[in-house]
Amino acid sequence: MFVPLYDDNPLRHVRMPYVTYALIAINVFVFVAFQSGLFGANIETTALSYGVIPAVLMDIEELAPEFIIIPEQLTLLTYMFLHGSWLHLIGNMLFLWVFGDNVEDATGHFRFVVFYLACGAFAALAHSLVLPESELPLVGASGAVAGVIAAYLMLHPRVRIWVLLLWRIPVRLTAMWVLGVWVAIQLVNALTVHGDGVAWWAHVGGLAAGGTLILLLRRPGVALFDRNLVRGGA
Repeated sequence: MFVPLYDDNPLRHVRMPYVTYALIAINVFVFVAFQSGLFGANIETTALSYGVIPAVLMDIEELAPEFIIIPEQLTLLTYMFLHGSWLHLIGNMLFLWVFGDNVEDATGHFRFVVFYLACGAFAALAHSLVLPESELPLVGASGAVAGVIAAYLMLHPRVRIWVLLLWRIPVRLTAMWVLGVWVAIQLVNALTVHGDGVAWWAHVGGLAAGGTLILLLRRPGVALFDRNLVRGGA
């Protein structure tokens, strides 16, 4: 529906959001090095070995021995660094690029690592609890990024964001509208859409985790809902 391009939201506590940059770099490296076939592996085999398979995680099915490389519990972390395609990767990384720096600014570097990984892990758990018999591997940073979106929406709902509406029309809207609509779409689709290949409940789980964790992990004095925002000419 829209593509985020840029937010009018300067950093206040960190000079550089290097955790956000590092997460993007790791995701790109993993896709190029271990999913594109460059080193012999491919998307299918890495997804089976390092993705979250709900039926395996919930002990309903067993993974074929040739795909068992790490304990199934660790896939709650590894799955979020895998992607199904270049488009899948670019979409998630674009959202992380636009919104991750300000959440990192609000939490600090180390706590942002904890925040991001916890959101991703909870997203996969939510997906697995709703679809415990699914044998399709869950991959992608969408759940963790959903947590970032929830935190950003709670921190900066009045900040203006440049987006491409309908993929081609540049408009400048507040985060409350842009991200609020995105959140609403995830909730509606989770309740109504089945079998389209999108892990909607992972997005909902990530949103719930992000909205909760930002309350606990933000810096002392960091206000919610733009209470300290100076509007100026924005």
